[in-house]
Formats: sequence, structure tokens, C-alpha cells
Amino acid sequence: MILSQILSRVSILENLGSLEKEVSEIVFDSRKVVKNALYAALKGSVSDGHLYIDSAIENGANVIVCEDFPEKINEAVTYIKVKNASKTLGKIASNFYGNPSEKLNLIGITGTNGKTSTATLLFDVFQNL
Repeated sequence: MILSQILSRVSILENLGSLEKEVSEIVFDSRKVVKNALYAALKGSVSDGHLYIDSAIENGANVIVCEDFPEKINEAVTYIKVKNASKTLGKIASNFYGNPSEKLNLIGITGTNGKTSTATLLFDVFQNL
């Protein structure tokens, strides 16, 4: 999928490089990067994904989503700076996989009594539609 499509509805602070690159996969573990992958550098409580940007590029990443640009910029790589990489990763993944949550139909059943019976009846009704 083309990067510009993946970034639809994503708030970007700044970008370096082309947005017309092909992205084959989305990863947040630099050890699992494959050729033409988008690597999201996430800041965690134990480790900071920004420390592994060089490793991700060596493994084939051609797009880096980060909160801070690295000191060393690789001209062959596109860097996307965002406010919160973790939140942005969710939007990027949704776009990459065709926004599957937009196709869901959900029904909630609440109350003290009769939830199981109501759910069973509704299941049968919806199966026969």
C-alpha cells in the first residue's frame, strides 16, 4: 500500500522524504522488520523504540514513524514525526488493513434478567436475515 494512503486522517507534525513509497508491512519491533516495512518507534516504560531506528533501517524499513527525528537521517528513508506514535500506530494499522472496524455492527444488551435469552433470540433472527 502507498504511504500517503496509510497516512490518511493521521495528524503529522513534520515529514522528511517521499509519501509515495510502497509499504509492505507495519511493525513496532525492529527485529521483525522486513523490506519496505513501516517501523513505528514507540516510547515504552522499559525501552524507547527510537533507540532501534538504525536497526530497523538496516533490516529494511523504508518509513519511520517517530516522535523525535533521529540525529542521523538516511536520505533513502521517509521519516514521519507525530505527537504520539502509539496512538498514531492504531490509525495507521486501521488504514493499512482497510478500516475493518467501520464494517462492524454491534448490539449491546443490558439489564438484570433475560440477557442470555434476548441474545440467543437476536442471534437466530440475525442469522436468518
